[in-house]
Amino acid sequence: MKFVNKLYAKAARQKNAALLCALLCLGLFAACRGAKDASASAQNPTPVSRPALNPADFDPAPGTPAALKVSGERAFKTLKEFVVLGPRYVGSKGHEMAERYIVDHLQGAEIEQDHFNAQTVLGQFPMDNIIAKFPGKKDGILVIAGHYDTNYPLKNTSFIGANDGGSNVGLMLEIAAALREHGNDGYSVWLVFTDGEEAMKTWSDQDSVYGSKQLAARWAKDGTADKVKAFLLLDMIGDKDLHLEQDANSTPWLAEVVRRAGARAGRQAVFSNRVNGIEDDHLPFRAVGIPVDDIIDLDYGFDNIYHHTTEDTPDKCSAQSLQAVGDIVMETLRALNTH
Repeated sequence: MKFVNKLYAKAARQKNAALLCALLCLGLFAACRGAKDASASAQNPTPVSRPALNPADFDPAPGTPAALKVSGERAFKTLKEFVVLGPRYVGSKGHEMAERYIVDHLQGAEIEQDHFNAQTVLGQFPMDNIIAKFPGKKDGILVIAGHYDTNYPLKNTSFIGANDGGSNVGLMLEIAAALREHGNDGYSVWLVFTDGEEAMKTWSDQDSVYGSKQLAARWAKDGTADKVKAFLLLDMIGDKDLHLEQDANSTPWLAEVVRRAGARAGRQAVFSNRVNGIEDDHLPFRAVGIPVDDIIDLDYGFDNIYHHTTEDTPDKCSAQSLQAVGDIVMETLRALNTH
């Protein structure tokens, strides 16, 4: 689950205006959340500040080599193979199989597995952030991240998270294949498959994004955070009817770099004008000073009907949506490498 702080309303995922008004009148919130300011929450502390940059400065000059190409069709094929493994909630056999699948498909990269024991609201669980590193020729790191676990409260159902977790895994493994084949002349690119994004019980500051909290804290301590130029989070990017949010919790200049990249790639139509404050895996990294952008479509099906249901299956996703996001991400990497 990704919690949304609607601007003004701060209600959780409902997009229907009439229902939203009713919820506000009743003082209810869909994810059982309090109506506190995101900037004051434990999960979302005041971020370490870095200077704001001018997005236009990242527009590549004429003659700059084109972005690497990825295949939405191959990414979609990988998505379908991945979800055949079944539910991937932490502590399950499917979770172990998902870890092995990702690592096996990253062969040829430098792979780091960040094994740790997370103290959750339901006790201690082993988790594993998987990091694939593709060294570059420039001093700095660009991160593309996304979670691979499925919703724990749905563990006794057939929920496989094709869009919610499966879509970004499919695209990230396709990006890994492109980097492996063509090399990397810019900043180092790290693909981070985060664990424990989903709440174990109910989404809250304490019960969510366990893997990101662990990794962000580690990077802040060992100095890695200072080397990361940008952090692009991919989440729920496979929806056939793709409309990417404007996230108020992302770093404004980086979000604009992504939008400008999307326009150059001819993908401006997939960006929505809807502005939400989204609580997701990017917030712990923002808090340690890393510029972040959450590339996400939270409205999955009419009125978000498929999100966190057993209807989150590959037939609700498309290769075309993965191609669009892939084009945006690769053009964004090209843009970020101009600095």
